[in-house]
Parts: sequence; C-alpha cells; structure tokens
Amino acid sequence: MKDIFQGLNKQQAQAVKATEGRIRVVAGAGTGKTKALTHRYAYIVNVLGIDPANILCLTFTNKAAAEMRSRISEMVQSGDYNDFVCTLHGFCVKFLRKEIYRLGFPKSFTVLDEEDSKAIAKQAMDEMGIKRTEKTVKQFLEAVGADKALNGYIQAYMLPGCQITDEMRRSSRLCGYVARQMKHYALDFDDLMNVTKYILDHFPDACDHWQNMLNYIMVDEAQDCNLDDWDLVERLAAKHRNLFVVGDPDQCIYEWRGARPDLFVNFAADQTIVLDENYRSTPRILDIANCVIANNVNRIPKDLFTRKAEGKAVIHFHGRSEKEEMEWIVSQIRMLLGNGARLNDVAILYRSAYQSRALEQELLNARLEYTIWGGTRFFERREIKDALSYLRLVNNQDDDLSFERIINVPSRKLGKKFLDSVRDTAARRDISLYSALQVYYPDKAAGFIALIEDAKQFALENRVSDLLNRLLEASAYKRMVREDQDEDRLENLDELLNSIRFYESVRSPEESTLADYLQDVALYTNDDHRRETPTLKLMTIHQAKGLEFPYVFVTGLSEGIFPNMRTIREGKKNGEEEERRLMYVAVTRAEKALFLTESEGFNISTKTDKYPSRFLAEIKRELLVTEGVIPPDLWKGTRNLSHVLDQEDYFEKEREEYNAPFQKGDTVVHPVFGEGVIVAANKDFTSFEVRFESGDTRTLRAGFLKQSDLPE
Repeated sequence: MKDIFQGLNKQQAQAVKATEGRIRVVAGAGTGKTKALTHRYAYIVNVLGIDPANILCLTFTNKAAAEMRSRISEMVQSGDYNDFVCTLHGFCVKFLRKEIYRLGFPKSFTVLDEEDSKAIAKQAMDEMGIKRTEKTVKQFLEAVGADKALNGYIQAYMLPGCQITDEMRRSSRLCGYVARQMKHYALDFDDLMNVTKYILDHFPDACDHWQNMLNYIMVDEAQDCNLDDWDLVERLAAKHRNLFVVGDPDQCIYEWRGARPDLFVNFAADQTIVLDENYRSTPRILDIANCVIANNVNRIPKDLFTRKAEGKAVIHFHGRSEKEEMEWIVSQIRMLLGNGARLNDVAILYRSAYQSRALEQELLNARLEYTIWGGTRFFERREIKDALSYLRLVNNQDDDLSFERIINVPSRKLGKKFLDSVRDTAARRDISLYSALQVYYPDKAAGFIALIEDAKQFALENRVSDLLNRLLEASAYKRMVREDQDEDRLENLDELLNSIRFYESVRSPEESTLADYLQDVALYTNDDHRRETPTLKLMTIHQAKGLEFPYVFVTGLSEGIFPNMRTIREGKKNGEEEERRLMYVAVTRAEKALFLTESEGFNISTKTDKYPSRFLAEIKRELLVTEGVIPPDLWKGTRNLSHVLDQEDYFEKEREEYNAPFQKGDTVVHPVFGEGVIVAANKDFTSFEVRFESGDTRTLRAGFLKQSDLPE
C-alpha cells in the first residue's frame, strides 16, 4: 500500500486529516482535488479503521467514479472499497435496489435512459392524440419533468393500489407517461432522485438505517449540485454530520440546468480549506485566469499559483476578418507541430457549437485532422442500443421496449400485420409482448424464442461480456453489420464489449451480474465513454470541463458571442458571472500555452459590428502579447456594447412578440410554493423565474402560475 501522505502538499494533507464535522474544500482548477479525495478515503479506512461500507463518495460522472475507485484500490487492501464510490444517481439506484420493495416494485426495476423515455413519451402522445415530432416529444418530456417536480405523482400513480383508468391516461400527460412506466416497473432519471427522497421521507426506519450506516459522506464537484442534490446529501449526513464537500464556485457553469453555486459558497462549514496550488498550468496562464475571475462577486476568493516555470507568453490575436482569425490559428498549429507537438495535444474551444463551421472549413483546407467532441453519445448509437436491448430482454422478458426494438433486427421477416396481432394479444391478455409471442405464436418466431431462452440459461453461469458476444453472433446481428460494411458500427460494438470487460474487471462477480450492469449502464453519460483519437479536438467550453490539453485556443472572443448575448440579457449580473466562469474554465484547460483570438466583421448575435470581448478588456495588457492591430475605437465599442447588453431590458423588449401571460414584477401564486414575484423568463416565455417569499427562486411553467389577484 502507498504512503497516504506521499506527494501531498500542506493543504491537501490538511484536507485528508480533516475527517470530523462539516468540511468544505475550495479546490481551484488543477489543484489535485481528486488526489485529496482519494487519499482521504484511504486515510479513513487505513488509519481510522472505518469499514468502507460506511463511506459514501459521490461525484458527477461514472468516469470520475471509476478513476476514484482505481486510485483508492492502490492505497487500501484488496476489497477495502466498495460500490458506494459512485455518482449521485448511481447511489439512488443502489439505495432503491434495497428499499423500493416498500412501493411494491421488484428489486430488478428498469432504469430508463433518454431514448427509452422518448419511446414511452411517443406512446403516451399517440394515445392523447398529440402530434409527434422531435420538438414536441422533447417538450412533452420537459413538461412531464416539470410535473414530476411537484412530487405528488408518486402517491397518485406509483404506490400499490393506485388505479389509473384509460380516461386518466388520455387526459393527463403525466398520468399517461407514468402508467407506461409502471407497466415495466421502470424509473427515469427524475424518479431515481424523487423516489429515493420519498422513501426517506415516508419510511423512518429506512431513513434511520441509511443515516446510521453512512458514517462519512464525501461530495465531489459540489458547486454543480442542484437544490434536490443538496437536500438528499444533507438528509443522509444528518446523523453523523461528517460531510466533506469539494468544489470550486469559479467553475460552476451549469446554473442553466439547476446548479446552485451559492449553496456551496454559503455552506455552513466547521472548517474551510483552500487548495490553490495548481499543478497543470504555467504562471502566465494562471495570471490570466485570476485576472478575469476576480471580477466575479459570487465566489470564495482565491488566487491560483504554481511552482512551474513561467512558460510561453499568452497571445491575444486580433484578426481583421474571421477568415484571417482562422488562418492565424492554423498557422500557429503548424508551428506547434513543427516544434514537436502532436495533433491531439491541441484543443480549440468556442462558446457555441455553430462557431465550429469556419474552423472546420479552414482545417479541411489545411488538411489537418480534427474531431468534433460531443457528437452522438456512444450509448445512444443505434448499434449500442440494439445490443443492450438484447441484454435487457434476456434479463427481463416483460421489457416491451426492448422487444419492440430488436424483434425484427436483424430482419426475421415478421411483418407489421403479424406484430400488430402480437400487440393486440398482449393487450387483451394483459401480458408482455414476448410472453404473447412465446405462448400464442411459438412457431412463427421459433428462432427468436430459442435465442432468448438459450441466452437466459447461458446468463446464469457466464459473464455479461460472454453473453453479449454470444447474442451478437447467434442473432446474426454482427453479420448484418459486417454485410453493411459499416466499420464504425463494428468498432463501436467491439468497444462496447471492451467497456463491459472493464466493468467486470473492477467488480466482484456478485456485483457485476447482468441486472447490475444494465441498471448501471443506463446512468452512463457522454463523459464516461470517449475514445482518444490522434486528432485536433474542437469543442464547446461546456464539453471541455474536466479536460486538459498542452495547447489551447479560445476563439470567437467577441462581445455578444462570448460572453453570450442571450445569457447576459436573461440573467443580467448572474448571467455575466456564469459566462465569466466559462472563460475561467476555458483558460484553465491549458497546460503549456494559451491563445485567445477574435476578429472584426459583422456579429450576427448583436446585429452590430464585432468588438473584442469584455473578458479581454479585463485582462491587464502587460499579461498578454497582442498580435494584429486593434483600432482604439474597437475597445470603445466593447465598453458601449457591454453597457447596452447589461442594461437592456430583454424581458420588456420581446415579451409582446410572444404574447406572454406575465410581465416582470408581477405577483403570482403557485399551488405549492405560495406567492412570489416574476423576475425573468425563458426565451419563448413559456417558463418564468419566480422569487418566492422564502427567498428561494424557481423556474416554473406558466400553466402552474396565477396572478395573485385572480381567484383560485
């Protein structure tokens, strides 16, 4: 076993030894927070003697959790860590495996991923007579999510004895959606958190058990926790009060999806430790980052420093046109390559995805290979969904969603008329589609039935990876892909098998059953599966979070583009601070060299000339080497335009166009949260941000709000 304190600086060691009470660690970019977390886990096990079963360590991606488990395994005795090193939703799945029987669900309930949720939404929409397009399905699911946020749906539709009539399904989107979930005993991502909290609220013995069991709780990336996340963590930690939260408000870039950095800033800590020694970037890069982020108010003050050599000067390039900006970037990349850099050492970051077009065009002209980071998610690719559906049907023959997906893939010449009759039989007999096929049509699909039955027996004594390999061959699915001559899809199937083998390698056989794998894989995100390729990386700054590269270009630094005009208009000061945090994240991705670029021309966002970003104006000029001539009037334009964007009342400007039901300042009433005041709206005025008397702010759909002077 490694020495726990080997390689730790003073602050990291302090964090490791701070085991009792409520501890907050403010961990700047590149300061070794994962090292502090994993060494602390080892300290609690090796020095304090706490059983790993009593430690919960939460993070936000499965990839980060796997990295933590790997590091912990090197510092503790074999077996002295467990599956409670996981994501928040992963913990909810583990909790519900033990406790969901209280609601009449089986332990082997299904976890719906995004595509599964869409499939259920489409079925509910068809029954309700709602037109189905990609846009309307998305809106339907957003509305269901908003309905679920009220939390009454669990008592109404999901408990034993709840009755859901045909009329209820046809008249209520939430009821129609949940009714189909209940048919499969399936939970979506919203349910994982909501049902966990429901059980803790309504079953005191369950709450006592988990609070007693979890002696120590650690939370990584706590600045990205939303209100529900914080509520669950605080609930679990209420007994022992040993809550260790690690985060950096300066890197909170997800407020638009509910993150609450203020809850981390205002966390009632018994002790606060600041990690400010950076091990990633050069002093010159950190000077830029510190200079920009110092302009934010909602933060915990700190200045990153490093013991590295000064390194290369940070360059700000100003182009007379967008094409000149792109050409300069290509020329700099060629120089880096000429000096020994590799293509995959270089990342080009931008604020919005559309900005990649001009870059791609220039890179194609220059014959430089690149990869757009964040295309179709690996686990949402067609061949991966098909393969997992085979596994899911073997695991649970009542899974109609998986049956529908694979019954004719590869083609088994089962026509629409025949499948409609199977559906009709299943509905009349109130059985699953597979059961209907097996009992009433055994001769029509004998090969498919034999395939599934054989796989069920094989799964009892064999690994998931071997089972999948057998299914892909026996079903002729791999042969179909080979005959299509689609090498990418074949490589993806091979990569899926490799990922399952890795899953099995870091867990005991008892923890890597087919049911375990299928429930865990539904939680995977794009961050958990990215293949390293020897190409340039192009990505939005949001996609760059958690990554680092030797050489980073931040492009399109024009006022209104970055910072983003709509974010500033809608969020005002909060919006500006989130954009500045994005800039901080972008800058701190760089290890050896940083390049900041912008250009003149017409800005389609602001419908004005392009002016340099306010973030460039905030950097002390002596910290930058500027290439290109910047006319003095442009900086004046930056000041004027930023002032206009900050002061412009976006709400009033566009409210009439959308015939919005409320205006800023209106007092409204919500059936659960009470009376509040409208402070902002979303882009099409269907949802409104309301500040309630309690001080909490919530974003709510218009249909759930009433003018306070109107009768209930």
